[in-house]
Amino acid sequence: MAKAIRLAQTGGPEVLRCEDIEVGRPGPGQVRLRHVAVGLNYADTYFRDGTYPVPMPSGLGVEAAGVVQEVGEGVAHLAVGDRVTYTGFIDTLGAYSTERLISAAPLIRLPETIAFETAAAMTMRGLTSAYLMRRIYPFKQGDTLLLHAAAGGVGLIVAQWARLLGITVIGTVSTEEKAEMARSHGCAYTINYSHEDVARRVREITDGVGVNVVFDSVGQSTFMASLDSLKRRGLMVCVGTASGPVAPFGPQLLAVKGSLHLTRPALADYIADPVEKAQLADEVFGHVAAGRIRIEINQHYALQDAVQAHRDLESRKTTGSSIFVV
Repeated sequence: MAKAIRLAQTGGPEVLRCEDIEVGRPGPGQVRLRHVAVGLNYADTYFRDGTYPVPMPSGLGVEAAGVVQEVGEGVAHLAVGDRVTYTGFIDTLGAYSTERLISAAPLIRLPETIAFETAAAMTMRGLTSAYLMRRIYPFKQGDTLLLHAAAGGVGLIVAQWARLLGITVIGTVSTEEKAEMARSHGCAYTINYSHEDVARRVREITDGVGVNVVFDSVGQSTFMASLDSLKRRGLMVCVGTASGPVAPFGPQLLAVKGSLHLTRPALADYIADPVEKAQLADEVFGHVAAGRIRIEINQHYALQDAVQAHRDLESRKTTGSSIFVV
């Protein structure tokens, strides 16, 4: 019997249950996939607590890597034994499992140079970092970037990628340990938001000018400081809402603060085109395989420890990437 983490209702981590499941045979367009490693992402908590509503009961998790066990009718681009990885949204929900049926469409062939554990830790974070660095803004050498949650999974990848492009990164963190990690991965400066005024420090670091771009994955508690850190006509990128959704505001606020630009992107819209998805995947896998970007897997959990994993994630005890080892 395969095992999967399921939930019958939304709520805190305690609603997660490890259950035995029957996987069955793949239907048309599907494969049966045995997982080796499963990604743990902050977005998983949004499905669990109802921020992202899904019908109940439900599986959880949208990212994993493993080996194709059986191929359904009409699947021509994959074969039994292929190493694959995937990430997505509703279309891939159910990754917290030892084995599953899944549509072949979102599956990405995994290069032999990338380990399953690395893939599970980086497919979502890597593709997110790829579109942020290559699609959101025309970065050039000498630009400045304010990066919230700089010691997180996406943060560490973005910081390294930005350093490759000659971008000056100012990272926000909550502890000195996280500050050291952020600096070692490419942040030229760090700001400890637990006792420093973020916008004031950004102005000091940039000689009063502000940064070209802010990547803000925190949301409610950092939104105004992020706007106040931007230079005139700068770009605010709302990547996530770890502290809660941003409160409604009038667009005049953007004019008052310097004719600012704002976007709220979603990964799904940057990997919807298979060609663009392949381009982004090839680029991030290439950086990792060549050693230009390191993937830090700092937390490993067993699948049955999903409750503790979610508690650690929401209490901000984690750094880098977290995975379930299946």
